[in-house]
Amino acid sequence: MINCYRYTDTEIKKLLKSMTIVVDTREQNNKAIIDYFTTKKIPYITQKMDFCDYSCFLPANVELGIVRDTYIDCYLERKGSLEELSGNLCNDRTRLESEFLKAKSKRLIMMIEESTGLEKIIEHKYKTEYNEKSFLASLFSFAHRYSIDIHFIGGKYAGLFIYMQMYYATRELLKA
Repeated sequence: MINCYRYTDTEIKKLLKSMTIVVDTREQNNKAIIDYFTTKKIPYITQKMDFCDYSCFLPANVELGIVRDTYIDCYLERKGSLEELSGNLCNDRTRLESEFLKAKSKRLIMMIEESTGLEKIIEHKYKTEYNEKSFLASLFSFAHRYSIDIHFIGGKYAGLFIYMQMYYATRELLKA
């Protein structure tokens, strides 16, 4: 998005209220997240995404100079558990890396729904045979290789976390 105009604080607030979360059609077991969006009246749509699970856009607003829906380069990959993540790293690594490569020049966030996930990996308190040292090495290597911000978040707060990530990415872009 090219900003040729400086929005006022009032205009930014208006645009942010219209920000719409995009949920990938393949996303599963995310009822609590969708319920959060619905309860908080956060606009969202379900749409096929080429990579990651969540993103957002500003709908067209001709009055404020946005002539078409404008997608924000902020993407979130959600992992519902340490078991899901370790399975991806062990059995589906090529597909996972392919997704990260597609997002390499974009803002990429990985949310793992396990608030004490790092401790659980270190102490091998997850239900796979994946060695904890290998698990950590893969996780941190991917973080640095693909510029991924990794966050361990309790499932109770996943919807809020996704919304806040998208909201502030969009806000900072509008303020630039």
